Amino acid sequence: MAEFVQLLVSGLATGAIYALAAMGFTLLWQTSQTINFAQGEFVMLPAFIMLSAIKLFGLPLYAAFGVSLLVSALLLGFGFKRLLVDPMIRHGVLPLVIATIALGIFLKEGVKLVYGAEALPFPEALPQGIWRFASVSVTVNDIGVLLLVFAMVLALQGFLSRTTTGRAMQAVAQNPDTARILGIDVPRMITYTFLVNAALVSVAALLITPVYLAKFDNGESIGLIAFIAAIVGGFNQIRGALVGGLLIGVIDNLSGAYISAAYREAFPLLLLIAVILFRPQGLLGRAEERRV
Repeated sequence: MAEFVQLLVSGLATGAIYALAAMGFTLLWQTSQTINFAQGEFVMLPAFIMLSAIKLFGLPLYAAFGVSLLVSALLLGFGFKRLLVDPMIRHGVLPLVIATIALGIFLKEGVKLVYGAEALPFPEALPQGIWRFASVSVTVNDIGVLLLVFAMVLALQGFLSRTTTGRAMQAVAQNPDTARILGIDVPRMITYTFLVNAALVSVAALLITPVYLAKFDNGESIGLIAFIAAIVGGFNQIRGALVGGLLIGVIDNLSGAYISAAYREAFPLLLLIAVILFRPQGLLGRAEERRV
């Protein structure tokens, strides 16, 4: 029982990080019908920005994280929207999807060219240690990750539901034409969504890179799992992305420990197939129609 609880908490912590990237998928789709298949590389890149700030300027980790937030907002938020999404979205969703796949390959190969193919160590973002409750031991890092991610989710939900800007962003997500008639600056609200996504992937990079180390191809698995989590939870619900990420993190951990470590990556795919077959709108998603 103690081992099960430890695996459960560890899976929830890992799943919470996946959920951050999945929420970015969901937000971009809701506001601009953008499916970003470079999302995994968007998580990978801020880690190397932080490492560069640490090595070149001698900054402590959290100061380097601040630099990463600014650079990510400029490149992965504003730049991504203006230089790739805006020109491509007018041609339809499929050309944009292909463009984001190409962008992911470009970012991955660019980081490999600059930093090499070897995994680089990354400093721990949260305190280390073990908390023991009776016979159960959990790491301080796992608890810290869960608390931080849930605090971010609550803050994001509060921003979207309690502020004028947040409600305007939701209005744009629900019906951009009506939002425009009501006087909402639709392009600005969409830009804010891209900036929020840049912040989410930066936090995900800070939390997950100490575990996986900084490597150019980290984005491949992270992006795939985040995409699966968004679909499983519901591609039009932020809380669905959170549930999907947590569920996949737990399934991945428990299947690797109790079934087969060699086939652990197959179980999230099986979950995805089951959801598509029996509840295609996702566990918490709502069925919707879009005119194309």
